[in-house]
Amino acid sequence: MVININRDDLLKSLQQVSGVVERRQTLPILANVLFNIRNSILFVTATDLEVELKTQTEVQSEEDIDITIPARKLHDICKALPDGAGISLTVEDQNITLKSGRGRYTLGTLPAQDFPSVEPSTLADRITVKEKTLKYLIDKTQFAMAQQDVRYYLNGMLFDLSKTIFRTVATDGHRLALSQMKMDLDEDISTQIILPRKAIIELSRILTDSDEDLVIEIGSNHIRMNFANGVVFISKLIDGRFPDYQRVMPSGQTQIALADRQELKQALLRASILSNEKYRGIRFKILTNSLELLAHNPEQEEAEEVIEVNYDGPEMTIGFNVGYLTDVLNVIDTDIVEIALVDSNSSCLVTAQDSDDSQYVVMPMRL
Repeated sequence: MVININRDDLLKSLQQVSGVVERRQTLPILANVLFNIRNSILFVTATDLEVELKTQTEVQSEEDIDITIPARKLHDICKALPDGAGISLTVEDQNITLKSGRGRYTLGTLPAQDFPSVEPSTLADRITVKEKTLKYLIDKTQFAMAQQDVRYYLNGMLFDLSKTIFRTVATDGHRLALSQMKMDLDEDISTQIILPRKAIIELSRILTDSDEDLVIEIGSNHIRMNFANGVVFISKLIDGRFPDYQRVMPSGQTQIALADRQELKQALLRASILSNEKYRGIRFKILTNSLELLAHNPEQEEAEEVIEVNYDGPEMTIGFNVGYLTDVLNVIDTDIVEIALVDSNSSCLVTAQDSDDSQYVVMPMRL
């Protein structure tokens, strides 16, 4: 049988799912994508047993078919073909032959029935949000997720859902990022789930600033998202208890400093050049309407930066990891940031000026 498809359409589908395909896998079939053709619609599916991503596009085919094809090789071939090229795929025995122009490429296949699925059995809760809403919430918080932490529940992101608020939270134990948007859902829902790190990374890659509706279905162990363009995203959930982030949020901040976000960010980047490469510590010395940034390293090299801030409190000296602060400044959009402090031994709370939709907690460090 022969399948005809435009190169751009096939490449788009492969690019959407390719991030799920692991380069190193225990099962050979996980290096493949699943092709299902039904009524001239091609469904392309990839999975790593934790995350599953499915797209759909139109093709010309007289028959339905189920087959798996090596993902990276097929993607690289399509990417190397000219824009707008026509592609014909011919399935014969255990091989599939791709023809385009004068080029001919034959790839091995594996049986579709061996392709694993993470399709959830039951999904209890269902909500509808705008695609750009979820993108905003993830973009504002994902940098704070832990990586390979023994506290496995930190290697992901918390979705805290209620009828009126959708909140995302991420922490690695040294910093915490929280973002929220008010919502008015028809469904009376109140639940907390933890999505694994890879699922969040894939979502941030495929989400757009679209106003299209995104249907989210939540079960006890899985989450499924149905996009308006036919993309289906499924992920297992982390079975664990996320820390009580409300208790982590500092309170009683009496000292508030307002700083120009870009000026502070550039000063931090310059000072960090001479900071200790292992600990990345920078000393903050806050004076009336002035902030001194001090860094040094084992080679006895030092950096000092002074910027103007709006501050009218007692003198205070506190140390921070420069990387944690620059990560926060990278995701805040406003020109002015607010840094709220209690004392030199307590966490600081960083927010955009006049907005608490996104809040960032950074633990101090001893220098």
